[in-house]
Amino acid sequence: MTTDREGSADGSPSRPVRVVIVDDHTSVTEALRYALGAEADIDVVAVAASASSGEQAVRALRPDVALVDHRIGDDDGIELVRALHQQEPGTMLLMLTATTDETTALRALEAGCAGYLVKDTPLDAIADAIRAAADGDAVVPPALLSRLLPHLRDRDRTGRRPDALTDRELTVLQLLEQGSSNAVIASELVISVNTVRNHVQSVLSKLGAHSKLEAVARARSSGLLGPSSPS
Repeated sequence: MTTDREGSADGSPSRPVRVVIVDDHTSVTEALRYALGAEADIDVVAVAASASSGEQAVRALRPDVALVDHRIGDDDGIELVRALHQQEPGTMLLMLTATTDETTALRALEAGCAGYLVKDTPLDAIADAIRAAADGDAVVPPALLSRLLPHLRDRDRTGRRPDALTDRELTVLQLLEQGSSNAVIASELVISVNTVRNHVQSVLSKLGAHSKLEAVARARSSGLLGPSSPS
């Protein structure tokens, strides 16, 4: 995925990351708006307190990143993510919620979230996660990631044979498994960040995955990354 933030060959941004926050908790949104607004490279372009207004804001403004709560009043934030992932694929979606159970996190990632953060995450870490998501990187706390991978692997028992990966795509996938960011992969392979993004999108498409995390889990279960260990 490429965006008009990419102002140079190495993928460095030419303008701030544009963010929409969708959350019905005023204290949370105000704290986020204030903290993120202090960052020179992040611009909060809208705050929405309902799923419908959040969807309208994202569709109208097409931000780089949308921060979405799991529950927005009586609305399901994951269903909003699912709709936005289909309607606005150029917007990276981050779930920011107080819920830490694996089932909710799995639903969010499968719906198209690029990352999953809990609300006690420090504000500077949330800002870093927004930057990472805008650059196409997956954002999941390490403690939660270790709990999710076995579930993702166990869910992928469909027997679906992935389309063949090129040697370069397999190398990118192996680096993703190690937790490497797009920038690190670009440096390792001596290619541009935009080229890495293209390889990642091809890997996701061939594996039928919605996220980098799901791609790694599917690759493990299909043997592309070696035999998977039992849960």
